[in-house]
Amino acid sequence: MATIAPTAPTITAFPTAQVEACLHAELVQAISAMAKIKGTPLPSTSSQVRVMPVQIDSLVCVDILCAVEPIIGIELPESVVKAGGYGSIDNAIKNLIPRIEKEWIKKGAKP
Repeated sequence: MATIAPTAPTITAFPTAQVEACLHAELVQAISAMAKIKGTPLPSTSSQVRVMPVQIDSLVCVDILCAVEPIIGIELPESVVKAGGYGSIDNAIKNLIPRIEKEWIKKGAKP
């Protein structure tokens, strides 16, 4: 008599590209607003803005997490954001994505 193994659950990959694009757009918007208030000119290209040295407050990043939550389908804790903030958009994204993915996995990886 043959035994039929149960089908393996389908695992959906973490949407890294979507999360990165969302974080990038939100961080650029926040940096642009701060630059406008301070009268600071921004570089002309998105890639230059992404790596330019700029202090990004951790509270700004906590607010930005709300934009990512609909993409991954879970609520993110404030602890995902590094205390003290970040020195560039690129640094913020490189630090946040693995932390967001870890929370996503921890909470059941529901797409």
